[in-house]
Amino acid sequence: MEKKEWYLEYEIQYNRPGLLGDISSLLGMMAINIVTINGVENSLRGMLLLCKDDEQITRLKSILNTMDTIKITKLRRPKLRDRLAVRHGRYIHSDVDDRKTFRFNREDLGLLVDFMAELFMKEGHKLIGIRGMPRVGKTESVVAASVCANKRWLFVSSTLLKQTVRNQLIDDEYSEDNLYIIDGIVSARRASEKHWQLVREIMRLPATKVIEHPDIFVQETEYKMDDFDYIIELRNNEEEEITYETVEKPGMPMNDGFSMFDF
Repeated sequence: MEKKEWYLEYEIQYNRPGLLGDISSLLGMMAINIVTINGVENSLRGMLLLCKDDEQITRLKSILNTMDTIKITKLRRPKLRDRLAVRHGRYIHSDVDDRKTFRFNREDLGLLVDFMAELFMKEGHKLIGIRGMPRVGKTESVVAASVCANKRWLFVSSTLLKQTVRNQLIDDEYSEDNLYIIDGIVSARRASEKHWQLVREIMRLPATKVIEHPDIFVQETEYKMDDFDYIIELRNNEEEEITYETVEKPGMPMNDGFSMFDF
């Protein structure tokens, strides 16, 4: 019988010496393997487990519930957020009102790159929007995640290295395995109709597309925010507000923060 992965997370009620050893010994006696273990935020500890029979998990839960030193907070088949929590020691936080919006600070770039890499490795169409102020690391994070996911990335519009506004792709650039990066501000402010034809063509491909500044992108196209599968917000700190006031000013000079390198 093939072994299944489970995620166990518990809150430490009384952190006495040898607590982790007792739990590890219990898992060993029940023939449940520990794949990964890590502290998760403050007083939580998370484990990825491997076992053959679901009945083992039922018995484990029954025994752990009798222990007054810990309190089980999660015992389930692992989700992406569980795997990343064990790997990085903290959870990815989503918006309370919009569960598909995930928030990161600049100090969480490693977690963000890992999260996006996992999304990029999933097959099929995915439309991902990423918000953030200039020079916070949006494009660099997308490229780094592409490398981790072993994906070829293509700039359809960008200013990471130089001004990029593509009007056509060559044959080998059309691939479901490629990742297409579109900067909503550059496309909205500097693109021709040929560029928009290319954008619409790319949007129909069953591949991953990452749209920087999705709010500007939907203003200039027929696409809506509901079309996005994930929205990622990257800030320098938790208090920072993401705004587009400079971009939306009439007669905006093209050498402001949003039109230079590193959006």
